[in-house]
Amino acid sequence: MISATIFLISLLVSGIAGPFILRGLVALKSRQTIHKDAPQTHQVKAGTPTMGGLIILAGAIPALVYASTTGIKEAVTALILLLGFGLIGFIDDYVVPKMLKGKRGLGWIPKLVMQIGLAVAASWNLPIWAMAVSVFFILFFTNAYNFSDGLDGLAGSLAVWLSIGFGLHSYPSIAFALLGGLIVFLCFNAPPAKVFMGDVGALAIGAVFGYLFFLNTFSAATPDFLAYVSSKQFWVFALMSVVMIAELVPVPLQIFWVKVFKKKLFPFTPIHHAFENAGWPETRVTFMFVMIQAAAVLLGMSLGVNHV
Repeated sequence: MISATIFLISLLVSGIAGPFILRGLVALKSRQTIHKDAPQTHQVKAGTPTMGGLIILAGAIPALVYASTTGIKEAVTALILLLGFGLIGFIDDYVVPKMLKGKRGLGWIPKLVMQIGLAVAASWNLPIWAMAVSVFFILFFTNAYNFSDGLDGLAGSLAVWLSIGFGLHSYPSIAFALLGGLIVFLCFNAPPAKVFMGDVGALAIGAVFGYLFFLNTFSAATPDFLAYVSSKQFWVFALMSVVMIAELVPVPLQIFWVKVFKKKLFPFTPIHHAFENAGWPETRVTFMFVMIQAAAVLLGMSLGVNHV
């Protein structure tokens, strides 16, 4: 009953706030910029409003506040991550481009330092090895999910399935606080997209997914790191995260290859751009990634992991 109430709070608040947020983003001239190395087909998206993730946050924040009042202490940490990573995204999406002419956003070093600081703050009460694991997965998911933003309907649809997969095993209140807002956001982000999520939404939501991954795979009874990565629970959730792994891992490999061997390892990164570069229509790429994510979640759920 509590989870259903949290979902409805998120859905209703996002639904009411969504049109006003979109008008505000247009008035603020918060526009998508396209990287020069992105596929040519993406250039038509330049100028589309960004920071649409605020629509999701508008519903998720009051939903998590309500969850915290019902005794779900993990909701407080999720709320801190949502607000903190959302603020980093806002600085990246809006403050830096407006204040520093020619800059598309924060440099990767200050952005990573801020992300690490927040992830450590969210994990401070854990054993050292568990803190390192928690920080790793928060950073992993926030950046992997951020890479998935940019195709019409892709990031929102992936997050819907991740919310279902991560929420129905344990901690549904946190996952469903995102789910309501995500459904509203997809109404604006479905092809042709009227708004993109932006870092303000993608970093925040990805960080919460990283936290949920850790919550679902760690227990106080886990003695050490080896036991943690040897558990069935860990591998089931790794399976459900297969699209996030595919989105993130090729990016640092590509950078390493270019710097060391002076040539690309992959035609394009993030990996969904490689399919576009091969001539796939954007809608087919999105459909394939969402179907793989759905299959991974359903397969993971069918394996019947235990609640932590």
